[in-house]
Amino acid sequence: MTGFKILVTGATGYIGGTILSDLVNSQNNSLRKSSISGLVRGEAKAKVLSEKGVNVELFSDLDASDEIEKIAGGYDMVIHTASGYHEGSAKALILGLAERKKSTGKDVYYIHTSGTSNLGDQPITGKYTETRVFSDKEDIYSYEKMRNEKQPYGQRQTDLTVIGTGLKVGVKTYIIMSPLIYGIGTGHFHQQSIQVPAMIQAALKTQQAEVVGSGKASWDHVHVGDLANLYEIVVQKLLAGEDLPNGEKGIYFSANGHHTWLELSQGLADALFTLGISKTEEVKSINLEEAAERWAGGDTLLAELGFASNSRTESELSRSLGWKPRKSDRDFKNHFQTEVENMMEEREKNK
Repeated sequence: MTGFKILVTGATGYIGGTILSDLVNSQNNSLRKSSISGLVRGEAKAKVLSEKGVNVELFSDLDASDEIEKIAGGYDMVIHTASGYHEGSAKALILGLAERKKSTGKDVYYIHTSGTSNLGDQPITGKYTETRVFSDKEDIYSYEKMRNEKQPYGQRQTDLTVIGTGLKVGVKTYIIMSPLIYGIGTGHFHQQSIQVPAMIQAALKTQQAEVVGSGKASWDHVHVGDLANLYEIVVQKLLAGEDLPNGEKGIYFSANGHHTWLELSQGLADALFTLGISKTEEVKSINLEEAAERWAGGDTLLAELGFASNSRTESELSRSLGWKPRKSDRDFKNHFQTEVENMMEEREKNK
């Protein structure tokens, strides 16, 4: 299958920029013959990407559903990385693809970016406790549905809308649900992730690394380069006409190692101490409300699910596609100092 038109949203972001870079530079014949575009907001950023040889689609914002739907109608595949929490834009993209399918008579594909905070428990508040390791070969769709009925969560609700809308209009959907993402991205703009940088920014103010409660809960992680490779593998297989699990069975994990929150905070504390930013290697325990204020814009549910929960997954379905991540737990442990140094450099540039 050649001559595909592929649209990447969030093209100036951390995940989207790295995926876009991977796809544009891929040596895969089908990808080289495809037209790959980035969805961009703002003339200045669009100009930068255009000068780098990237096709650009301009849009106003994620709430412009009619505009987004119309743009998606010109593509055979959409990779949505702009926001896993924005239900309206995801639905608009899928509806646009459905119109494309009507006009061409060919299958269209929607690849959605989500996160494993959807599966996290709530060990701090005790509102939902569950310690288990999920596999992407299980019925994750039904689990998300059950959890969302108990407690609505924006990212989880968006997953359900993606699957439901896709099934309704005949668009094949694939959700890549990632844990904590680390490493420096290869896009042309934002090159840092969300969770660790948020913790670093707070630590630079307090001059000490922090953790919620005891930090005993555990999460998974994946390097952004390995994650982008998973997206590329999925795209390549779809271009080759392979029938991958989709819809209710199309939720793919990308975990490649795990850590406790205390181990993460200790790695950050060690980096801050080594660089002379902090006078102590000790990690300070804070409560959920403090964590929400520092790391999650005041949202205590997001802070608990995204910075203090248990969320463990096995990427069995993803690995069955031939995904072989290269980074190790050692790479994760060694990345904290680089992250802090990069943030310090950005601060100097913006002075």
